[in-house]
Amino acid sequence: MTTSERRIVSLWRAPERPVARLEWPALQFHDVFKIYRSGPVETVALRGLDLRVERGELVAVLGPSGCGKSTMLALAAALDQPSAGEVRVGERSLTRLDDDELARYRAREIALVFQSENLWPALSARENVAAALRLSGSGGDVAQAADDALAVFGLAARGSHRAGALSGGEQQRVAIAGAFARGAPLVLADEPTGELDARNEQIVLEALTQLRTERRSTVVVVTHSERVAAAAGRVVEMLDGRVVI
Repeated sequence: MTTSERRIVSLWRAPERPVARLEWPALQFHDVFKIYRSGPVETVALRGLDLRVERGELVAVLGPSGCGKSTMLALAAALDQPSAGEVRVGERSLTRLDDDELARYRAREIALVFQSENLWPALSARENVAAALRLSGSGGDVAQAADDALAVFGLAARGSHRAGALSGGEQQRVAIAGAFARGAPLVLADEPTGELDARNEQIVLEALTQLRTERRSTVVVVTHSERVAAAAGRVVEMLDGRVVI
């Protein structure tokens, strides 16, 4: 961390609080800062973020554009590292894992669902789910496991269709089916219904809820949708890189 970054962290840092260790949550941010640099310009995306997500929760994260929601998801997915503070998944600190451990974590323990571009468009729905299973190290008949997962989300008849030929709602459900098939403990979704109409938004929301109820996955959804927020077990609001509610 540069001297300037230390100064920013010192300026914004909240009073020290011990990390709760009685029962490890699914995901925890403790006094997390993220500072981006572009030449002489520094942008503070997260300013002492504190957030605890319990196992099996479905949490909706709300906030205006630029408040740090997507940065938070990137840190939870170990796609980036915090400038200061700690991100924990279960009992492990992501900042203390080596490259091989981080690669295994991304492949086996989390699933990412984005607003779009979740799938390989040239592959079929079945092949996309099967590929997710293989990347996670799953054995057995991955094609059958993929078909079983697609059936759970009402896509049994669409398994042989190329992903690029599916509707937006179907593509999102295929991505969620991949998380279901893998049994991903932590699912991180960034505006998964942002480009969908109300009907498909409701279908995708029900699919995310199934991950929690049937797989006991912990689901964190960044959204602007009031419908998604209303269906979540808990709503977290962010502003200027911190949780305000």
